[in-house]
Amino acid sequence: MAAARGWPRKLAAVAAALPGRGGPGRAPGPGPAVEPAPEPLHETAAAAALYVHWPYCRKRCSYCNFNTYVVPAADEAAVRACLVREAQTLLRLSQVHSITSVFFGGGTPSLASPDTVAAVLEAVAGAAHLPAGAEVTLEANPSSASTSRFAGFRAAGVNRLSIGVQSLDDAELRMLGREHTAAEARQAVEAARGLFPGRTSIDLLFGLPAQSRDAWAQQLEAALGLCDDHISLYQLTLERGTALAAQVREGALPAPSQDLLADMYETSRNVLVASGFRHYEVSNFARKGALSTHNLSYWRADEYIGVGPGAHGRFILRGEGGCSREARVQTLEPVTWMREVQSQGHGTRSRVVLSPLEQLEELLTLGLRTDEGIAHERWEHFSPQLSLRDVFGEPGEARALQQEGRLVLDSGGLRCTWAGLAVLDSLLPDLLWQLQRVLGAAQCPPRVSPAEERAGGRDAGAVSDHSGQ
Repeated sequence: MAAARGWPRKLAAVAAALPGRGGPGRAPGPGPAVEPAPEPLHETAAAAALYVHWPYCRKRCSYCNFNTYVVPAADEAAVRACLVREAQTLLRLSQVHSITSVFFGGGTPSLASPDTVAAVLEAVAGAAHLPAGAEVTLEANPSSASTSRFAGFRAAGVNRLSIGVQSLDDAELRMLGREHTAAEARQAVEAARGLFPGRTSIDLLFGLPAQSRDAWAQQLEAALGLCDDHISLYQLTLERGTALAAQVREGALPAPSQDLLADMYETSRNVLVASGFRHYEVSNFARKGALSTHNLSYWRADEYIGVGPGAHGRFILRGEGGCSREARVQTLEPVTWMREVQSQGHGTRSRVVLSPLEQLEELLTLGLRTDEGIAHERWEHFSPQLSLRDVFGEPGEARALQQEGRLVLDSGGLRCTWAGLAVLDSLLPDLLWQLQRVLGAAQCPPRVSPAEERAGGRDAGAVSDHSGQ
């Protein structure tokens, strides 16, 4: 899917950099809005989600370009102490009174000991209110999974697992550089479901080199026989610098066509929805209400705090008298990050105050990924002067998309239809252009409109989902 130059690649990066991983249940067409979800949080409530990054893996997968490190032996006690200290520091700086969810991602956080997880959760509960029923998710690889280990994480406070299955085909797993087999993946999911019934998610990749439509359909059916009530499906992204991307570039492996990728995605949506799943976000499906609370915090543009090497965050530094949301990134390299945490309490490498326009761009880009879209009240929280109708209700790009049946603006807010959600990346350039034009933003206006760029045949930057763990 193409994005016009000028709707920032940085917004694609925002979605790709989100720590938790997030497909679409039936997005509503014109007519009633979807079943309402819990009310979004407001900054005035001083609540936030918390992401904790464990940076280590036993090996690097062939497709992975995440901030992960393979070391002979990590000093877990030192890492644990730094995670605890940074969490305490950032919670103090943000002055949030409540943590709505915690997500341990990586890397391979199931390589950490339950003691590390327990220590971080204890620190969080000591610095802010962590409700007894708050969602606490841990990502796990089948190669570092066992019933006893899962039981240890449950005792430490984890109440939801996300299993990085990625494929149920041994040949594909070898191509991806995964350590586990399909049989081990099944065993891990079954063990997780036994301890976390209704709260076990699996990640699957589609669009792999040489993967056929029929092979993917068979895997999807197998996954339905294995999964619990949440599935995340990610189209494989061939990232520059990875071993798998090099194999495709050199012709050793064939890349799937765009038509095949679109067909795989649409087949997935239809099969999962027919099986009772709600397609609640571009890459996420849930049934029986098992939506990921943590990931919804990202899509709703709630505040979130990122702890650990390379973690991202979006929050207000109330402890320093701040009143504007900042985008923060922690130092990438673990050893350097630990030195900074030990010397100053946190390892923040980058902090940028987000302008009102940038906050609205993020809200639009992320909110439209969900079937609920962007509620009027949530938009007004970021834009008291200009409502959704003021920006997108007048003649222009959004009106044209509504007439094409890809977008809905009604009393429930702004959201994609079922057809629109499948091609969201192609809709966003026009919507962001309209937002920038209406707000009259001078910070980073596009040189030309997306329509003009397409007409001129200029190269457009590709934007796609990040792949899973």
